Amino acid sequence: MDVGLIEQLKFLNCNKKINLFRSLVFFVLSLNFISCNDRLKVFKVSGDEFILPISVAENINTKYVDSGKLKSVLNSQKMINFSNQEFPFYEFPNGVDLLLLSKNNDTSNVVSNTAVVFTETDIIDLRGDVVLITSTKDTLLTDQLYYDQKKEWLFTDFPVRFRTKNYITNGNGFDSNQDFTNAQVIQVTGRVFVED
Repeated sequence: MDVGLIEQLKFLNCNKKINLFRSLVFFVLSLNFISCNDRLKVFKVSGDEFILPISVAENINTKYVDSGKLKSVLNSQKMINFSNQEFPFYEFPNGVDLLLLSKNNDTSNVVSNTAVVFTETDIIDLRGDVVLITSTKDTLLTDQLYYDQKKEWLFTDFPVRFRTKNYITNGNGFDSNQDFTNAQVIQVTGRVFVED
């Protein structure tokens, strides 16, 4: 047999082995990817479960409109979109500045260290050094406050301090409509009269 022909057969045989190896690697990787596809949504790190967001956005300005009327404006440095979850939400890890507009166009402002907006319920969970200042300069201080965008209602079961023109009231909860015409401190633990 010709030496050149033997070398060509060895070369072809080697190419077949390389192609077979490549096909095998591709097949194994494909199987691995397909089997992990559902697990890409949830990862485990040191036994703790965490989820991956769809997107991350910076310098957010979100407006909530109901029946053609602007109800609130939410500003934040960073928003993480978890709308790919069974109970979708948006997380604001760097805090929020929330402007609430009442029916008579009065504005109140709420700031907090972090916030989570639950899209199915339209509830905003504000946490960490929450400060709410109404259009009449009444001020609420607490560590947690919920705002129901649909019902235009604010509430919490956390300890609060609510300062009005004449009183500082401490308690273990707060409940109010967005206009603050029905604001009340729940389980009052102390009240102090304040002179101007």
